[in-house]
Amino acid sequence: MGGRVTAVSSNGEYSFTKPNRDSITLLAGLGVEGDAHAGVTVKHRSRVAQDPTQPNLRQVHLMHEELFTEVAEEGFTVRPGQLGENVTTAGVDLLGLPTGTLLHLGDEAVVEVTGLRNPCAQIDRFQDGLLKQVVFRTEDGTLVRKAGIMGIVREGGAVRPGDTVRVVLPEEPHKPLERV
Repeated sequence: MGGRVTAVSSNGEYSFTKPNRDSITLLAGLGVEGDAHAGVTVKHRSRVAQDPTQPNLRQVHLMHEELFTEVAEEGFTVRPGQLGENVTTAGVDLLGLPTGTLLHLGDEAVVEVTGLRNPCAQIDRFQDGLLKQVVFRTEDGTLVRKAGIMGIVREGGAVRPGDTVRVVLPEEPHKPLERV
């Protein structure tokens, strides 16, 4: 199971979108070098307000490029980095991975999947109505989150567009992704 990296993005300032880069460097135990969300403890403002000593399970945000095609069919234009992700992928069912999956990005970097991104109202400030495309309830009441996954950096290294993504599943039983 694998795919490829189609874009990498980072921003040293707190901003909803992140500019695309030629490469990013992942730092073990911290996240994306120079990114506002890098660190051992939580950096997302809502999480810091709750408890600034929580471990940072959201060091790296990954999103599947296929989502951009899906929302385009509903009239939305989204490009890599615009929803705040650090790594955009193609050919990997990110949302279907279990917790603890290891994603080998390029030659060195390894990200352990911790859970689903919990999209917030900032998405509607980016494009009105987009939030309902990435988080909604099915007819049976199941909550669906499509705004990517989060992870922690197990092994550092450079990540670039065009790098391979190799998926290593954890031992069974698999634990489905939950919001982190």
